Amino acid sequence: MLRLDHLAVTAERLEDGVAAVEAALGVSLAGGGQHPHMATHNRLLGLGDIYLEVIAPDPAAPPPAWPRWFDMDRFSGPPRLTNWIVASGDIAADLALAAPGTGTPVALSRGDCRWQMAVPADGRLPFDNAHPALIQWHGPLHPARALPDLGVRLARLEVAHPDAAALTSALARFSDPRVVIVPGAEKAMRATFTTPHGMRRL
Repeated sequence: MLRLDHLAVTAERLEDGVAAVEAALGVSLAGGGQHPHMATHNRLLGLGDIYLEVIAPDPAAPPPAWPRWFDMDRFSGPPRLTNWIVASGDIAADLALAAPGTGTPVALSRGDCRWQMAVPADGRLPFDNAHPALIQWHGPLHPARALPDLGVRLARLEVAHPDAAALTSALARFSDPRVVIVPGAEKAMRATFTTPHGMRRL
């Protein structure tokens, strides 16, 4: 079975994304790092069993010769929640059962962390980027376990899409009471968190 791994807030500039999330949730993000393969960088926030990343193009890195993940090359506007990522125990097997266009595994690493991420050829996930990305971690290390616990937890992730029924069907192997697929005029994502300052939303 697939399980929720993390959420992604995309920004044109990392510092703007960090400021927006910190203002919304009332806590400070921890350090992240660079993804040289995708020319992106991020900052992280622990959410207990999962985590949140703010991710943006890295201006210090040369642009890749392929589309960046999360459809980032076409992103514009204010920082916002754009993607959700689910963890797989066997990414090749899960991709064989996933919606067409979910991607091809790319081997990545940072420090002692090793993982594979399924990245679509055009960077855009199925269902207008509403379908989750797939990740498989290798070894015991996981960002959620290394991040400081600031008392923030995901209460609800709402993923809206015009074809919510088909998206729900495509996610038959995923179940998490925090994640709800709902009909919507267009793709949209909304997350509600419990924090030391009460309920907050992105």
